[in-house]
Amino acid sequence: MSIKEELFSERLILRPLRKDDFEAVHDWASLPDNVRFMDWGPNNEEDTLEFVLSAKAGYDFAVTLKSNGKVIGSCGIYPTKKETAEVGWILHRDYWKQGFGTELARALVDYGFRDLKLHRITSTCDAENYGSYRVMENAGLRREAVELLARWNRVDEKWADQYKYAILAEEYEKLADSSEEGKK
Repeated sequence: MSIKEELFSERLILRPLRKDDFEAVHDWASLPDNVRFMDWGPNNEEDTLEFVLSAKAGYDFAVTLKSNGKVIGSCGIYPTKKETAEVGWILHRDYWKQGFGTELARALVDYGFRDLKLHRITSTCDAENYGSYRVMENAGLRREAVELLARWNRVDEKWADQYKYAILAEEYEKLADSSEEGKK
């Protein structure tokens, strides 16, 4: 197992969150429509500072643009049990629908299987969060379950269904192999 401090994709650098990321993180974490489908937020300044300071290197990342270093979101890969982890992300709404979510999700999945040697990676989202579950599908995860009224939506103040997605190491390898074949 090889824990990395930074992950790279075509347009993004995923690096450890730092205290000086506070303003950028608070910018999106405090917006009700930006965190509508999260089980936390909208954040006050204390919540955001606690999040930034509690980030764990190699597992929690700031999502930054390669072109200028701007922090546009955060993501992470969180061990849940033996050789299994959950991935998650949030981007500032100004960066939605531009492929950044898929790009960072693929980087996390790749890191999980190639470097952390995981057997299985999962992710969940509110069943109404079309953007997030499309990112999961584009990153190779498949829907495994609909969990009825399984998450509390703090912004809408209601219980909501959630989708559970997953990918196994052998499924990832097949995707990676077919992707390599397509490049030839």
